[in-house]
Amino acid sequence: MFANKFLPFFIFCFALLSCKDSNKAKIQDFNAAPKRVELIPGNTLKTVKQRGRLICGVSTGIQGFSNPDRTGQWSGFDVDYCKAIAVAVLGDPNKVEFVPLNAGHRFTALSLGEIDILSRNSTWTLSRETQHNLLFAGISYFDGQGFLIDERLAQSITSARDLDGTAICIKEGTSSEQVIADYFRKNNMQYQPVLFSTLDQTKVGFEAGRCSVLTSDQSQLYAIKSTLKKNKNSIVLPEIISKEPLGPVVRQDDIVWFNIARWTLNALIEAKELGLNKNNIDQYLENKDPSIERFLGNKNDLGNSLGLSNQWAYLIIKEVGNYEDIFEKNIGKDSEIQIHRGLNNLWNRGGLLYSPPMR
Repeated sequence: MFANKFLPFFIFCFALLSCKDSNKAKIQDFNAAPKRVELIPGNTLKTVKQRGRLICGVSTGIQGFSNPDRTGQWSGFDVDYCKAIAVAVLGDPNKVEFVPLNAGHRFTALSLGEIDILSRNSTWTLSRETQHNLLFAGISYFDGQGFLIDERLAQSITSARDLDGTAICIKEGTSSEQVIADYFRKNNMQYQPVLFSTLDQTKVGFEAGRCSVLTSDQSQLYAIKSTLKKNKNSIVLPEIISKEPLGPVVRQDDIVWFNIARWTLNALIEAKELGLNKNNIDQYLENKDPSIERFLGNKNDLGNSLGLSNQWAYLIIKEVGNYEDIFEKNIGKDSEIQIHRGLNNLWNRGGLLYSPPMR
């Protein structure tokens, strides 16, 4: 009788203790270290290796960044990044096919798989990643939108605030359209947009007097100014009205390829910080600095974790150079454009360039 009376109570207590044990087990499972997920090499790396060449999307022609010569050979800052990828994957900087793309088609071409990677003065924005299912691999160039002023106005205009009522040449299909609209609206100013479909047409319109001001990323303005046949005394205003972080772009569906794109860029920056360049890297092959040993592939398995050889970073610097080599040759002090490093210097030299540790 006693047992029957208290039996429901004992059953309840047993169930309660079981629930506590169950919850405890769940908490323990939740706090347990996650199981290691093995990444399966993506299709892009396999495709590029089987094809024997990298297909890289570039601009239709921007002096210093990506521009073909009379024989069709491409050169420039963005071009050299693609060559670095080709070295990492195929061991040869010349195994690249360059596909010129206008602003309106660049992201579509990448999304559709017409190219393997986009290295084309493209600004990293939230909408570009989410709407096109793309990923920016990092920031290769810290830029900002500015203004190129007709030489006839150069004496009277010293600030962007003086541009009220002017006609401004703009390349359509770029972020420049929205940035300038926001800037003029914010400052209660008016302007007359003169739109062109290509950068060359924009430059021709500026030289022909269709507008007195040309707006674009400041890096492009210096490139345009260096090639002007008329208006050679035009000036680039010092003001920057936007943040324009430029970088290479890949599709979101291939994390292995994304890692290769990201860490190739980081390797270019890290090499400069370690003091490794195209001319001296072989002198460091027996160096015992742990950071240099890891970079050269002498003391790790980092290359294999990317699906590459362990000497991938060494080969990139030997064949293409480090970030500074590429910058100064194409757009810096050793070029016709003469762009100052500024924000595109190392983090410990007054700039923003920073590579996560390669370890």
